[in-house]
Amino acid sequence: MRLTLVTETYPPEINGVSMTLHRLVTAMAQRGHFVEVVRPRQSKQDHSVVDGNVAHVVMPGFSLPRYQGLHIGLPCKRRLQRYWREHRPDVVHIATEGPLGLSALRAATQARLPITSSYHTNFHTYFKHYGIGLFTGPMFAFMRWFHNRTKVTMVPSRDVLTLLEERGFNNVAILARGVDGTLFDPARRDAALRKQWSAGDGDLVVAYVGRVAAEKNIPLAVEAFEAMRQRRPDAKFVLVGDGPARAGLQAKHPAYIFAGMQRGEDLARHYASADVLLFPSVTETFGNVITEGMASGLCVLAFDYAAAREHIRHGDNGLVAPLDDPKKFIAAAVQAAEDLGLTRRLGAAARKTAKDITWDAVVTRYESLLTAAIDAH
Repeated sequence: MRLTLVTETYPPEINGVSMTLHRLVTAMAQRGHFVEVVRPRQSKQDHSVVDGNVAHVVMPGFSLPRYQGLHIGLPCKRRLQRYWREHRPDVVHIATEGPLGLSALRAATQARLPITSSYHTNFHTYFKHYGIGLFTGPMFAFMRWFHNRTKVTMVPSRDVLTLLEERGFNNVAILARGVDGTLFDPARRDAALRKQWSAGDGDLVVAYVGRVAAEKNIPLAVEAFEAMRQRRPDAKFVLVGDGPARAGLQAKHPAYIFAGMQRGEDLARHYASADVLLFPSVTETFGNVITEGMASGLCVLAFDYAAAREHIRHGDNGLVAPLDDPKKFIAAAVQAAEDLGLTRRLGAAARKTAKDITWDAVVTRYESLLTAAIDAH
């Protein structure tokens, strides 16, 4: 098929949405489909290009305030209409609901193209963290209007499917997430990296991986780690990622190790060189960090929703706390600190679970949802 994917975020931007979309695009191209990625310009040197079965169609955009490295597309309905008159796709998949996504929705509707969409971000929980919770109602009204004009809305977990159906969204379907078990592998554990962290083989290294921002609930990770350090004074806290909250956090906790943004094999080494992964976020639609940590052989502690609910069995292959119950989260963290044998057993079981969370099955599901939308149209 000829697929157009419209998104406001794509690598080299680093976030769960961009990495998921890149994985889908690459796999679809490998399966013989032609994929056009319509996205905002990310730098002055960025331009439209065709690389094998993948074309990048670059549109005007601007950098998102307070979110360095993320871009938003400008309205471009007429440009898309002209482009699709010359290069008509079989289906248009809209991954983000910004100005570029809205332009694509309107242009594709007028061109009578089949349209699918995906829902990646729990904006209602983000709004609460940034003090604009009053916009939650209007936001859901817009999202419902937007997604109900597509053939299907793809969501990563049952939690999100239930939420959207309760809010009046139609034709919602689960498109899960896979994990690269070759990249994220316990074999990448690096004694030299742990030595940089002043951690020996028997010391406890606790990691946080993700954006360092308000919506990620990092103060709870800090509180949990401090409780762990009371039991294990040798414990080290490594934060992998960047974001607007990093400078303040680093100034307040100079003893913590701030590794910054990591990619590819370097990211995999940082995962595998830790022992416990704390993931306190309550804003995820999935949480790729959870499955990446599991594949890396870590004892993952998260709240019981999204990816954790899908894949972690408490006390068997990881630890979970009831959603938004910080006391239980901290108690589970202390449990991990007190019993290093337990954390290693849970990490080994997590690795076994992750081996079955493959991208191949996800891509096959994506392919079938797009085909069904074309047939229905």
